Amino acid sequence: MLYYLLDWLNDLYDLPGFGVFRYITFRAILSIIFSLIISVLIGKKLIDLLRKNLIGEVVRSKDIGPDHASKAGTPTMGGLIILASILIPTLLWGDLRNGYVWLILLGTAWMGVIGFVDDYIKVFKKDKAGLKGKFKLAGQLGLGLIVAGTMLFHPDFMGRRAHLTALNRVETNAVLESVGFRNADELIGINGAKYVSPPDGDEYANIASYTVRRIVRQANGGRRFEKQKIEVTAESRKLIASELFGPRDRSFIYTTDFPFFKEYVFNYSKVFFLDRIIDPAILGRIVYLLVVLFIVTAVSNAVNLTDGIDGLAAGTTAIVGAGLGVFAYVSGNQVFASYLNISYIPLSAELLVYVAALVGGCLGFLWYNSYPAQVFMGDTGSLALGGAIGILSLMVKKELLIPILCGVFFAETLSVIIQVSYFRYTRKKYGEGRRIFRMAPLHHHYEKVGIHESKITMRFFLVAVMLVLIAFATLKLR
Repeated sequence: MLYYLLDWLNDLYDLPGFGVFRYITFRAILSIIFSLIISVLIGKKLIDLLRKNLIGEVVRSKDIGPDHASKAGTPTMGGLIILASILIPTLLWGDLRNGYVWLILLGTAWMGVIGFVDDYIKVFKKDKAGLKGKFKLAGQLGLGLIVAGTMLFHPDFMGRRAHLTALNRVETNAVLESVGFRNADELIGINGAKYVSPPDGDEYANIASYTVRRIVRQANGGRRFEKQKIEVTAESRKLIASELFGPRDRSFIYTTDFPFFKEYVFNYSKVFFLDRIIDPAILGRIVYLLVVLFIVTAVSNAVNLTDGIDGLAAGTTAIVGAGLGVFAYVSGNQVFASYLNISYIPLSAELLVYVAALVGGCLGFLWYNSYPAQVFMGDTGSLALGGAIGILSLMVKKELLIPILCGVFFAETLSVIIQVSYFRYTRKKYGEGRRIFRMAPLHHHYEKVGIHESKITMRFFLVAVMLVLIAFATLKLR
């Protein structure tokens, strides 16, 4: 919202230096600063409020170890700090005309509400089980349906496979700015009419100028560019985008970048080899829907499992989120997308503002959550962060990199699956359940071995950084 106010003031008064607010990178910097400030300021007051109302965590100290005994009664539901420090800066500095921004905000808030209800039942209703699993799963699947449906059918998400290498970026943007667009990315993604005032006497001798002027002139009854306002309709925008950059790729959403293979784009309609029998467009959408449901549910639960020792979930999410922010920015930039040979995803660069708020919120939360923790995030924070990471991965078409990019979360979840499966198998076969790990999830195993939790947290952070760097390396290792 501040973004629009400052942009409006710049257009009205042409204030020196105010044009910088149009740069995504600058707004991302402001977003992370605001997020850090909000989390630190809100955190102290919220912790005092939680303590006053005796909203504390029940800790299984005898199961995990004596070091956890002192944590009993530590305020929980601190995820509210994270939610505030993500949502507020994004609303202030994000471009709210962007479908990606609204969808990721909805996903974060949605999962935050589910987690809040779970925490509320545990704390106020004194029910250790919290929200019943079937209701939690229903909420996660409901969000998955909304995310998949929006990405499959909303025009903001129907990108173009081409990287626009046929046109010079500088010249193209100059032409587009002459009729009121900020750049090619805005032209591709924004719907609806806009009134612009072209500069006097500007003449361009390239194909982009000719295309833009011809289409806008036709839409306005042949009127030439004068000082008066020229209406650029939604239909004109679609025609301009189509002629300059090619038609929308309807299969764009249910395709994704395949790691380690150059020039290969994975199409979900090929998964079951039924595309010769079933319409590939229908099959691709169905499979993509199932993938979205699985990823949103799995990643949100994975972060929830990781939230077991001080600072681990928040710090790891900040590292993974920073990696996804880089992917979002390069995917939304024509030049970088073309150079790296990845899908050009119009408008996705705006997600950098959101990711900056997410990283800032997690780092700010560590101010109070690092060992020894003054507050726990609870399911309010862990489910929201997990949902956000899952949705971001889908938006930037890096869902196939999740086992690497989110390797810490993946390992934590896998340890639980292995432990439970092996215990059930041995109990059925030998009449006595046996365990592979001393305790699951994995971080508790290392605690039982005798490693201090602060050392476990730091080592997991280092592993997370290494895995994010490996994910970056896959852009060139193809």
